[in-house]
Amino acid sequence: MSCSIGQPLSRIVLRRKLANIAPALKARPRQRRSLNASVITLRRGTLLLLVSAALGAHAGGQSPSTAPPPATTLMAPESHPVVKFERDLLYGKAGGEELRLNLARPIGAAPARPCIVFVHGGGWTGGDKNMYDEAIRFAAGKGYVGATVGYRLAPAHLFPAQVQDVKCAVRFLRAHAEHYGIDPKRIGAAGDSAGGQLVMMLGVTRPEDGLEGDGGWSETSSAVQAVVSYYGPTDLGAPDVPELSKWVVTAYLGAPAAKVPDVCRKASPLSYVHTGQAPMLLMQGTIDPLVPTTQAVRMGMAMSAAKAAGRIEIMVGAAHGFSGADQQHAIEATTAFFDEHLRAARIGK
Repeated sequence: MSCSIGQPLSRIVLRRKLANIAPALKARPRQRRSLNASVITLRRGTLLLLVSAALGAHAGGQSPSTAPPPATTLMAPESHPVVKFERDLLYGKAGGEELRLNLARPIGAAPARPCIVFVHGGGWTGGDKNMYDEAIRFAAGKGYVGATVGYRLAPAHLFPAQVQDVKCAVRFLRAHAEHYGIDPKRIGAAGDSAGGQLVMMLGVTRPEDGLEGDGGWSETSSAVQAVVSYYGPTDLGAPDVPELSKWVVTAYLGAPAAKVPDVCRKASPLSYVHTGQAPMLLMQGTIDPLVPTTQAVRMGMAMSAAKAAGRIEIMVGAAHGFSGADQQHAIEATTAFFDEHLRAARIGK
């Protein structure tokens, strides 16, 4: 569902479809307007809801017994003969651990390129940066520098360690932009599930929020210029957080959300929404057993109230982890969103 961000909602259109709406939705191009309008879209169902409004253009700034579902490869594998892949680059040190990332970049002389930082999911307690290796290769094949970031895991390391680590990774990439051929003014971030929460935190938090950490490169900004989140939680203390998810929130925060409301608020992207934040694309399924649709909707409405740029897409019938047509749509939407905000429009112009 894409939520119009900016002026009040201007229209609601309901349409009934007889059957198999997905091919028609995929085939119909989305209108792009110079005023950067956003849309709330229900896909793959019998009901299509469009809520659109004018948007002022803005240059931004699992249960214990069940393993987390595998992360979706949200940018498709693609063979590219001139991509350089580098594994386990040391980007910082924190909490007694070395912090590492993998990086892929096109080979050859070219102007500085935009960069996409991928952050894996796994309930803040598991997962691995290598889960996004194919995604960063794909990104490099499309002319981006791609990085996939490892970070400290709970419960050994509690919030805000994970946020501090991904911020440190962005600072490292920006500090070494010339070496890796990165345009430091065009860095985006994408992540799934817990990784979605972390990239949203990259997009909405500022130095005064006290989450930078001491992993390194403190003189450099950790800001990103665009964010894509796949089924990432936005409000960790919401009353409709499923029981299946409460144990990982507890592991992340160090206590149940209700017992540490201040920490919970500080760990929730919803708490930091502001006009100057990075433009965001939030993608969420309607049958996700771990992250309810309301998490994305509340974030979208907060962005709308703040006149922040972005949209949310609610994918009817999609669960926690996209596959098939949903995965293909996520790939296409991600590519288009980053092309729009990082490639087509140069930050600072």
